[in-house]
Amino acid sequence: MTHRNLKLLNLLSISKNKNFVHCLPLKTCKPVHTRTAKLTGLILCCNLWTTCASLLSAPLVSNKSFFLELTSPNRSMCAAVNSPSHCSNNLHVKCRNDTYPRSKVVRTKVPDDKVDWSVNFPEYAPVVYTSDSVKKKPEWADDDYTEPNFSAKWNEVDGNVDRRSFLGKYDLTTEGIPINPKGRTGIKGRGCLGRWGPNHAADPIVTRWKMEDDKPVLKNGKRVAQFISVQRKDNGQWALPGGMVDPGEEVTETVRREFGEEALDSMNLSGAEKEKMEAVIDEFFHNGTVIYKGYVDDPRNTDNAWMETVAMNFHDDKGTGVAKFSLNAGSDAVGVQWLDISKTLELYASHADFIRRTAQHLDAYWE
Repeated sequence: MTHRNLKLLNLLSISKNKNFVHCLPLKTCKPVHTRTAKLTGLILCCNLWTTCASLLSAPLVSNKSFFLELTSPNRSMCAAVNSPSHCSNNLHVKCRNDTYPRSKVVRTKVPDDKVDWSVNFPEYAPVVYTSDSVKKKPEWADDDYTEPNFSAKWNEVDGNVDRRSFLGKYDLTTEGIPINPKGRTGIKGRGCLGRWGPNHAADPIVTRWKMEDDKPVLKNGKRVAQFISVQRKDNGQWALPGGMVDPGEEVTETVRREFGEEALDSMNLSGAEKEKMEAVIDEFFHNGTVIYKGYVDDPRNTDNAWMETVAMNFHDDKGTGVAKFSLNAGSDAVGVQWLDISKTLELYASHADFIRRTAQHLDAYWE
């Protein structure tokens, strides 16, 4: 295959119904559905790259806003966009901003073409930074790796701490600490993250249908959905009411707990009120749909510590449960409200992408 054809593949859109994938290197890709009159298949991971090349001659590829991304051998896994296990292959951007959150520490500049660890970058000399709050050794944080008694079981469950990554097995530095599998961030250490390697979070996406005069609001023939969003105290951005998974805690427990604490301020309710609310929440959070599971482009990420999350949708279809609760911001938020799901939303970290996926899942309006 010529170099020209390799470039052409990077511009290939592959689906009329907007299902596209981020894929492993070209040599590991092939179509899983045959192309008939129109290209409707997804491209997943396998061991043939000649079949990928044949797509160059396909005359029916047209939707150029959706691209096949072909990445280097050291990029992450491949999965369909609608898949719960999808881990985005896009370059992380928010964790390469100039100044690290809640600090005056300036990141080393990392050009897009130097993010991947496989790309030679001899002048790369990132500043080392771990916040004072982490250095104080709170219960939610690891010790520094230089401590004589520090030990960790990387890439496995270490006691009640899950050190596995959704991206698969991560590499270690010569000092024996994790390397961010998504590439350089311009800063070493842990920043304000507690764990070396993956820091696991959970994000509940609580939704309902927008109603006016007891009728669903429609746009372009589709229902408008709303979700509960909280305004973060640390940066003022709107976000999902999520939080960190406590050691030994299941994700389903985390989403329920964080929703109650951040969106309903359940910590400050009286005994009777709290008991009534928790009964409804228990029932509502019994079943949810995993919308995303993977790496998060979070501004707190570093070369040695990064955020990963499980985002789950809990939909009040009839609007008779959580949809009728009074919202009250918890201690970590300054505001909470129902927001219309739309393409124009600007949310914290990767949360806008989670909302897009939720709109697809609900077949809700998205413009």
